[in-house]
Amino acid sequence: MTPAVRMGLSIAAATGLYGLSFGALGVGAGLSVWQTCALSLLMFTGGSQFGFIGVVGAGGSTVTALSTAALLGVRNALYGIQMNALLKPPWPLRPLQAHVTIDESTATAVAQEGDADETRRGFWAAGLGIYVLWNCFTLVGALLGDAIGDPGTYGLDGAAVAGFLGLLWPRLRHRDGRAVAVVCALATVLATPALPSGLPIILAAAVALVIALATRRRAGAQGEPA
Repeated sequence: MTPAVRMGLSIAAATGLYGLSFGALGVGAGLSVWQTCALSLLMFTGGSQFGFIGVVGAGGSTVTALSTAALLGVRNALYGIQMNALLKPPWPLRPLQAHVTIDESTATAVAQEGDADETRRGFWAAGLGIYVLWNCFTLVGALLGDAIGDPGTYGLDGAAVAGFLGLLWPRLRHRDGRAVAVVCALATVLATPALPSGLPIILAAAVALVIALATRRRAGAQGEPA
């Protein structure tokens, strides 16, 4: 088992377990077990799924819930562009790759420091691993419902965040990475009181993208590697 695969499976275990929370909250919001499981199977992006059931649980319409989920999933489209260029998958694999392109699979892939084979292994280990475990634990959480209590008490939300921070940490060894992280964090903090849930992180991603494009343009103008 290569380091990228171990990393991907570790992230999958931490993130997949949090599917318990989604399953329990889904049925608590009024969805049936099969509807809750269908969201995990077909939507498969945690932020969008929690956004959807949050609107439904508050009495909002299906159209509003879907609009919220779509807005929160915009970042995955940006990830998809990056992963398509990085992994160059054959056409038959592109739909599956697009479906498992999420925060964690993207972060695992780009953490492999330019090793093409390890990048590919890390992406698929994290993406498929999370997909399988997330859906399995969604079913368990939906079936158990209130019997498991508040999922937050088990620390599963913290495990997922800790795993993602573990992927981010190597990027903070470089001065440029730390500078971008600080600017994006500041943008998120300032935007949080003014924007609906989910939008501040999209704003932070847009800020990072603008910085990256500006850096690349400046490097190109100076004849340096981007």
